[in-house]
This record gives sequence, structure tokens and C-alpha cells, in this order.
Amino acid sequence: DLHRHAARENRRNRGHRGRVRGGRRRQLPDADTGRALARAVADRNDAHRGGPGPALIMPQPYQQTIDATLGDAGLQSAVYTATGRLIAKRQEVVSPGVLPDYQELRDQANAIKRHTLENLDYYLEQFETQVNARGGRIVWARDGDDVVRFLIELFREKSARRVVMSKSMTTEEIELNARLEREELDVVETDLGEFIVQLAKQRPFHIVAPALHLTRYDVADLFADKLGIEREVEIEKQTMIARRVLREKFLAADIGISGANFLIAASGAVVLVTNEGNARLTTTLPRVHVAIAGIEKLLPRAQDLATFLKLLGRSATGQPLTVYTSFIAGPRRPGEIDGPDEFYVVLLDNGRTKLLADRAKRQSLYCIRCGACLNHCPVYRKIGGHSYP
Repeated sequence: DLHRHAARENRRNRGHRGRVRGGRRRQLPDADTGRALARAVADRNDAHRGGPGPALIMPQPYQQTIDATLGDAGLQSAVYTATGRLIAKRQEVVSPGVLPDYQELRDQANAIKRHTLENLDYYLEQFETQVNARGGRIVWARDGDDVVRFLIELFREKSARRVVMSKSMTTEEIELNARLEREELDVVETDLGEFIVQLAKQRPFHIVAPALHLTRYDVADLFADKLGIEREVEIEKQTMIARRVLREKFLAADIGISGANFLIAASGAVVLVTNEGNARLTTTLPRVHVAIAGIEKLLPRAQDLATFLKLLGRSATGQPLTVYTSFIAGPRRPGEIDGPDEFYVVLLDNGRTKLLADRAKRQSLYCIRCGACLNHCPVYRKIGGHSYP
């Protein structure tokens, strides 16, 4: 029961919360102190003082992209068709006849997230302790620059040049691929949609479906141009082409980088939820695995995960459960036949503690990245993912 668990943790933390090992407590950069909240309230009042403020003016490159998207009938059709299909599939699997306790599950997920964020310092420390106990290492990153500095140092230390990436919105957030490529590293996305948009030198168009805006004919032209093969328009054959290319990349990779759908504080586990299986290859074949996650991805216990798994697949793709749910806790142990020799978890702030300090904005950290809001958003459906704020 979450409420009993929360009360127990709060009692336990009273004597613990003011300190960590060595006598000092890890203070989050913008922890929920009176001064931080006062600043947040003052800033919010200043922003609203004097009326609605100036009209929003989009930068010229964005405006050009928006105009081009609105004028492309084929792209408009592709976006509306794909998002409409995702809406319909979600509605089917969360209907009262299929999932009668859907709203109760949402309420429970909200309560778990609220409890976790209100006790985030405790759960971050617990997660670090568990990762270290299982032979892994935690890396604390204030922003994307910290992440890149750590990775560049790691690549140099390991004499590594080739990296495979499993789909991650956190690495997109800090533009990790482009920054690694500037260091002349061979970076390959292994999710099919991400692989396609990487070949096209584009950003993902949608959280769940990165290549949602491209048709199979666009992909056929792209594969013919970038991979030097004959033009193929059958989707199944396009998938097999990508699989053959990516399999070689997996086998040659020095380091695998993944995101994390959830982090389990009690066990130090990284949880990945996928449909293609590429995450399992990314995290087990290379000799080093680095998981990069925002600090808000924590959940207290593995038991709490069941609530989120029932919601995530349904809201994201209309599936009762995604095909693969992987728990990764540390490097390969003696007697195990696969897994990395080294395991790192990079915990990224990048402004999250500023949101945490504001009780109104804090709720944005409850997001589980299902993408359902994009499918329903009329602005997104008109201007597309490459222009969406």
C-alpha cells in the first residue's frame, strides 16, 4: 500500500534526511526550500503583472518550417492519419469494457509520482547505494555539458570509437548525437524510426514514432540513397534491410547508450520498455553500457512499476503491454553469458530541480513520455514535430 509505505519512509527519513554518508546531505541544486519557493512565486507574479504580455513571435526558421508543413498536403495527411490511428487504439484499450479501473490506475500513478518527488533526495541516495552495491557507478550531471564531458572521457579511457544508441528522449533533449559526432565518433541509432530519421539528418517527429511523418516511399528513397541498395517499398523488406545493417553495428560497438523509462530505487535497476528488442542488444553486446536518465524517472519499488506498465503501453501505442520489458542492474556477473563489463547510470538534472522547487510546475515531472498528448494536440497535428515548441 503506497500510503503506508510513504508514512514508513517519512518516519525513517526524519532522522536520516538531514545527512548522508560523511555527515552531509546531498542538496539538490534548487531544492524545495523556502527561498527557492519564494523566488519561484515572485518570478511567476512578475511574469503575470501588467496583463498578458507581448505576443509570441516565432523565430524565422521555425516560421518557415511551419509554413512549409501547413502547405504540404501529403505531410498533413500522414500526421493526421498516424495520430488518429494512435488515438483510436488508445481509446479501445482504455475503454471501460476493457480496463474498468483505468482512472484508478492513473490516480495511483499520480500518487506514486507525487510521493517520489516529494522524497526525491532520499530515493536518489537509495538508488545510488543500490547501483554501487551491484558493481555499477552513478554519474551526477547538472546539464548536457556534464554528460558529454563524462562520455568523452570514457571514450578516451576505453579507446572507443563506435557507439550504438537505444531510443531515448533524454539524449535528444541534450542533443547528444550531434555533440558526439563532432568528436568524430561513430554514433548509430538502433530503433528503426530513430535510424531512419538519423539517415535523413532530421530530428524525431514524435516521442513514440520518430519517423511518423515519412511514408514507406520516402524511406525507400532514403535507403537507396544512404545505404546504396535498390529501392524497396515493402515495409517488411525495409525492416529486414535495417536489421542487417544494424546487426553489424551492434557486433562492432564499443559502448552502448540507452535511456531509461523508469529507475527502481530499492534495487538500483534501470527499466527499459521497448517493442523492437534493440535496447537489449544495445545494453548487452557492447562491453560498456551507459544509461542516461532524468532524475524524475525514479520509482520507489518494483511493485510500483506494475501500475505504470499498465498505463504506458496503452497510452503510447494502444498495447496492453509492450513486447520487451527489461530490468538491468549492474554489469555482467560471474556465470552470466551476456551483459557489459562496466555499467554506468548518468542522472541528469538539466533544469529539473528548478521545476521541483515550484509546486505548480512540479507536476510536469510526473510525465511518463507516452506521447498521447501529442496525438490529441491540434497544434501538433497541424504544425508537426519539427516546429512544435
